[in-house]
Amino acid sequence: YSEVLGRTLLQLASRDPEIVAITAAMPQGTGLHDFAKRFPERFFDVGIAEQAAVSLSAGLALCGLKPVVAIYSTFLQRAFDQIVEEVALEKLPVLFCVDRAGIVGEDGPTHHGLLDLSYLRAIPNFTVMAPKDEAELQRMIVTALNHRNGPSAIRYPKGRGYGVPLEEEPHPIEWGKSEVLRVGSDLLILAIGSMVHRALQACDILQREGVSPGVVNVRFVKPLDEETILDLVAGHRAVLTLEENVVEGGFGSAVLELLARKGIPKKVRCLGLPARFVEHGKREELLESCGLGLKSIVKQALELLGQEGTS
Repeated sequence: YSEVLGRTLLQLASRDPEIVAITAAMPQGTGLHDFAKRFPERFFDVGIAEQAAVSLSAGLALCGLKPVVAIYSTFLQRAFDQIVEEVALEKLPVLFCVDRAGIVGEDGPTHHGLLDLSYLRAIPNFTVMAPKDEAELQRMIVTALNHRNGPSAIRYPKGRGYGVPLEEEPHPIEWGKSEVLRVGSDLLILAIGSMVHRALQACDILQREGVSPGVVNVRFVKPLDEETILDLVAGHRAVLTLEENVVEGGFGSAVLELLARKGIPKKVRCLGLPARFVEHGKREELLESCGLGLKSIVKQALELLGQEGTS
């Protein structure tokens, strides 16, 4: 994913001189090393000083530039106050590329990005999105850079992605709109970011169990695509939300808040990461231990529908 960010920014910046890139002692890890070589006058590495990176982005945005701040999820937490007071309050068009979101594997408890959906979606004037794959990351970067009415954040996991074809000329997605991937009638699976692919895998298994599942790539945690979600919820018996973020205050919470506000009684189960510090380990093993393995998702989906699996 970080390589896709670097490649996409290089392509866009070659045509748009207003795009500048900022990081905090992680140009290699965020994929900005080639951007730094190509556009040294438009690249800023502030060192291990995330607060300074965000403050700098605010100043550059006020000058009419298009700042892209690439920082690991866990380290962006250090700059929460600057994000709120210096960027969001002023509705500045800064793009935050939140790398290493979710489980990062062997890097351990200090590096897992467990909280960003929760702490970013609470901030006024903010847009928060997550791509299902690296091609959608391309499109979200273009979308966010075209958005001039406030700050945006794109969160994505560590890793190589799925190897999907990338677009030569990535085009934007519709602002605030989700993507319906499967249509069903029993269980509606609302997934965000890295969990979309897993939701589709679970859908295939559930179909073999006699379940009719629908799957939505929600894309935007904020603003939530309320119209599409409400329309689909009405046609399903139950709802399952999937996110690689703590459940507390995250994407699933946003769905629950929507249903409560509209007075819609529906069986809902929110699956995400537990509110604890996750240890070192291989990514798949850690996801399994946190209840986000494929078997665990299918088991909980069947429980939600009051069924038992045959395999």
